[in-house]
Amino acid sequence: MVKRRRGSRSARASGVARHRHDRHRPFEHLVERALAGIPMPFAAALDEVAVVIEDAPTTEQLRANDLPADEWLYGLYEGVPRTEWGADWGAMPNKISLFRFPLEADFPDPEDLEDEVRITVIHELAHHLGIDDDRLHELGFD
Repeated sequence: MVKRRRGSRSARASGVARHRHDRHRPFEHLVERALAGIPMPFAAALDEVAVVIEDAPTTEQLRANDLPADEWLYGLYEGVPRTEWGADWGAMPNKISLFRFPLEADFPDPEDLEDEVRITVIHELAHHLGIDDDRLHELGFD
């Protein structure tokens, strides 16, 4: 999960769920570039998650992550991290949601937006791989 206070500055190309109008295409292209830039072997993990673009998180997503109303999510990983998979488990749906409204609002500059989309994609994929926020901070992805 990537969360920021509102106003803070801090899919493979074919795998991005598309259910938005044409005006959202520039954002989809940023996500596609971010996904295409993930190196192997990490890129292979994208086969295990759906990457979707949503306008904003739902009330349930905010509540489930104990976020107050003045915080926005840029992205959210929902699923079971690889490090917690068990031999007796059935396949669980894993999903990375990227939230367009908060990202575009906090990063109006196209280059800054592209950087933050890349960071958010990496951050959420890292959660799928079992990397927690403390380790991401150590690696400079916060």
